[in-house]
Amino acid sequence: MPNLATSPRRIDRKTAFGGALRVNTATFSRKKAILAAVLTQKRPLALFCVSTWLCLLLAACSSPVQQAVQMEYAQWFGITESGQVVVYSPSGADPDTLEGPVGRLVCMSSSYVGFLEAIGADETVVAVSGLDYLGNEAVRTHAVEVGYDAALNYEAILQAKPDLFLTYSVSAVEPPYLAKLRDLGVRSVVLSEHLESHPLARAEYVKLFGALTGRLQEADSVFAAVRDNYLSLVQEEPRKKVLINIPYADIWYIPGGDNYMTRLVEDAGGVLLGSEPGQQESGTIGLEQAYAYAQEADVWLNPGWCRTREQLRSVHPLFEYFPVLEKSVWNNTLQTTEGGGNRFWETGPVHPDLILEDLVHIFSDKPVQAPLHYFLHVE
Repeated sequence: MPNLATSPRRIDRKTAFGGALRVNTATFSRKKAILAAVLTQKRPLALFCVSTWLCLLLAACSSPVQQAVQMEYAQWFGITESGQVVVYSPSGADPDTLEGPVGRLVCMSSSYVGFLEAIGADETVVAVSGLDYLGNEAVRTHAVEVGYDAALNYEAILQAKPDLFLTYSVSAVEPPYLAKLRDLGVRSVVLSEHLESHPLARAEYVKLFGALTGRLQEADSVFAAVRDNYLSLVQEEPRKKVLINIPYADIWYIPGGDNYMTRLVEDAGGVLLGSEPGQQESGTIGLEQAYAYAQEADVWLNPGWCRTREQLRSVHPLFEYFPVLEKSVWNNTLQTTEGGGNRFWETGPVHPDLILEDLVHIFSDKPVQAPLHYFLHVE
């Protein structure tokens, strides 16, 4: 079920923080509690138990998961001191440990291409899903199309001879095609970049791609610049009330309070009307509620496919009576591709600072004069 506030390739899911990391922390805490209990018994057996549990604790600390350096913002991956990438699963499954550098990648998400482009490693992309939608001309020229989810072209994948197949999942269940790929000898891993709610958490995945391709130093530099620029742009006080989206299949989606898009709006000085606090996934509102929000909104963001106000009026006759329609309407479709893709979803995840910069300009009381990166003024 698509969500117009998030990438069209996925639906945000509410996830518990910590995943495999939380499981390890809980295990570690239980071991310490048992150790304390043994020490208080003051019996000869205590010495044996202490020795046993100390060994277990040391073993836990020496595991690949424990060695992974925690990222600044990202939850679902880490990088060891030796440069291995450890990918955690929100479902609590065992983590995947990946060795780099790799030279041939299959990317099932356009955002992966954006991360690789940012560090000058897009030549490693040998196959993608949705080739015609890409804005990266170099990848569109040399990569091959592998299809989508249930309709994967396994022959094309094998001919591309990938070192690694990178994909995502919109549910807790592993994509069924992964078992087939493993049977064919294709190493595959599921990334959870799209489940990260903080814009800088998603941007930090550039480090994962840097470690995989032997460009970690470049990735660290890219992320540091993005982080510093983003944080310098954050607005402390809300200035504008924001209506977001239009109905999709007669359902109007509003991202939750912990959603990626909501965080961007809030950091830019906006208040997203109808956003449910504490929720990451999107909620829904009726047209009557949207009409009420339109009365108080200062800005209308991301109205679907519409690039003009006339197109917006054609979506529903009630939109003619939305006061916000005559105020300020902006869509994230400035960088659409000939094939119908959108660079907002391809390069935006690695450059949330540029998205934030756009929104700060849009929410300003001054007329927008600076050229924007991703947003188009709907006139």
